[in-house]
Amino acid sequence: MPLNILIVEDEAAIQELIAVNLEAAGHHVLRAADAEKANDLMRESLPDLVLLDWMLPGRSGVAIARHLRGDARTRAIPIIMLTAKSAEQDKILGLEAGADDYITKPFSPRELLARIKAVMRRRAPQMTDDVVEVRGLRLDPLAHRVSGNGQSLDLGPTEFRLLHFFMTHAERVHTRTQLLDQVWGDHVFVEERTVDVHIRRLRQALEVSGHDALIETVRGTGYRFAARD
Repeated sequence: MPLNILIVEDEAAIQELIAVNLEAAGHHVLRAADAEKANDLMRESLPDLVLLDWMLPGRSGVAIARHLRGDARTRAIPIIMLTAKSAEQDKILGLEAGADDYITKPFSPRELLARIKAVMRRRAPQMTDDVVEVRGLRLDPLAHRVSGNGQSLDLGPTEFRLLHFFMTHAERVHTRTQLLDQVWGDHVFVEERTVDVHIRRLRQALEVSGHDALIETVRGTGYRFAARD
C-alpha cells in the first residue's frame, strides 16, 4: 500500500537517494532538512511514517522523536531513525526516544524498504497489503475485495477502509474522533456523526454474510470489532 513518508535529512544527496527509491516503490515523499520544516509539513497533514536523521542542524533527530512521542497528535506515527552512529548505547538512546527502528548508514534501498514494511506491519497493520481474516470474514487490501464465509461482499471505499482498520485493531474500543483520524485522516474535517453513517452502511453490507454483529456499539464511547466468539 502506498504510504506518505516524511524524510527529515539535511544531507541533500542522501535525501535524494532515499526519495528516489521510495517513489520508485510507489510511495509519496515529503522532504525536510530540519525540525522547523518537518513541523510545518506535519501541521498541514500527518505522514504515515517518518524517516528521521539523527544529526540535524538545530534540533537533533532524538529531540524531534521525543517531541513527536510527547504530542497526542503525532504520538502514533511510526519513526525510523537514520544515523551513522553504530554504538549500542546510541541505538538504545534512539529507541528510548521513541524510534520504532534504527538503521545505520550506509544502508541499501532494499534494506530500508524491508524495514519500512516491517515497522508498518507492527505499528499500523491497516497500512499494509496483508490479507486479514477474522471469523470467516476475509479482506484483501491489494485486490480490494471482501468476502464473508466465501460470499463476496460489496463495500464502498470508506466502508472498506473502516473495516480494514477494525479488523487490524480488533477487540479495541475506538471513539468517533479516533476513527476519523485513522480512517479519514486528521486533515479531513468532517463531523463525528459521519462515522455513524458509515458504520450503518458497513453493517448493512456485512448483513449478507451475517457478520454485521461483529461491529459493536460501546455506549458512551464508540465502536469495537469483536474478533472472539
